[in-house]
Amino acid sequence: MAKATLTLSSKNYSSWSLRGWLLTKFSGLEFDEIITSPDDASAKAEILLLSSSILVPCLRHEGTVVWDTLAIGEYLNEVMPEAGLLPSDRVLRAHCRSISGEIHSGFTTLRASLPVNIKGHFPNFKVWSRAQSDIDRICTIWRECLTRSGGPFLFGQRSIADAMYAPVVTRFMTYDVKLDHQLAAYAAMVMALPEMQEWIAAAQEEHEDIEELEVEY
Repeated sequence: MAKATLTLSSKNYSSWSLRGWLLTKFSGLEFDEIITSPDDASAKAEILLLSSSILVPCLRHEGTVVWDTLAIGEYLNEVMPEAGLLPSDRVLRAHCRSISGEIHSGFTTLRASLPVNIKGHFPNFKVWSRAQSDIDRICTIWRECLTRSGGPFLFGQRSIADAMYAPVVTRFMTYDVKLDHQLAAYAAMVMALPEMQEWIAAAQEEHEDIEELEVEY
């Protein structure tokens, strides 16, 4: 049995669970999964953005309990420093933390208008202007990072930032958001990661649907 456990909700719908799971996978820390059904009231509230306090994912490791996604990333960077979840350069580290914090606390219109639904695909989806502003800002962040680092990840090597933005990549695929060549290549690379392929395969196997997230609007 692994020394750590990670509590997750839906793999099809939960952006926060995907972030926490990727961070833990990227770190190399062995862990066992504890899955909370999306029918559970607290899990559903988290997925539908109705919870004031997000308690999933939750990492338990050697007596430590961490439930905020950014806190999980920072904790894993401390206990598994060889994974390089944060850049070694101080300036780049600050930049990585800044854009990770931005997606952690912002882009509320994007979250509400284009909810994560990995099994879904809605071509020609109508993106309203406020959500488009969020998309434009994310594209600017990615473009600046990739141009500065040279890729293939936002900071050259995969980091906390790539895990934090991975659910956005799935949103862009689900809702057919058009990207330029540079950003489309980054998105395709993220989707092709073995960890992402493992997550997507598990999401495809989920039988529970959340009706509120299955409506094409």
